[in-house]
Amino acid sequence: MAYIDPVQSSPNNYKSLLDEGGVRVLKMTVPPGTSDIEHSHPSETVYFVKGGKVRIHVEGGDPMELEIPDGHTMNHGPWTHRVENIGETEIQAIIFERK
Repeated sequence: MAYIDPVQSSPNNYKSLLDEGGVRVLKMTVPPGTSDIEHSHPSETVYFVKGGKVRIHVEGGDPMELEIPDGHTMNHGPWTHRVENIGETEIQAIIFERK
């Protein structure tokens, strides 16, 4: 699996807030009815400032639909995926990547 940088593949959705040492912090914004472009993350922790209804398209798997509440936090290992906002509110999250 080749790494696809979210800041490079989806600059309208991802902004780098900090890239120092072994950590990178990103801000993710996905407006309603839109999708980011397929990208990867190394091990990550995500804090959803504003959640919503999403369809996550995972490389090599079936899409999954989730209702993510405001303030939800999740940990995830390395993966490649695409986030589609199928709700009516903008989704905002802070992503902490461990390099």
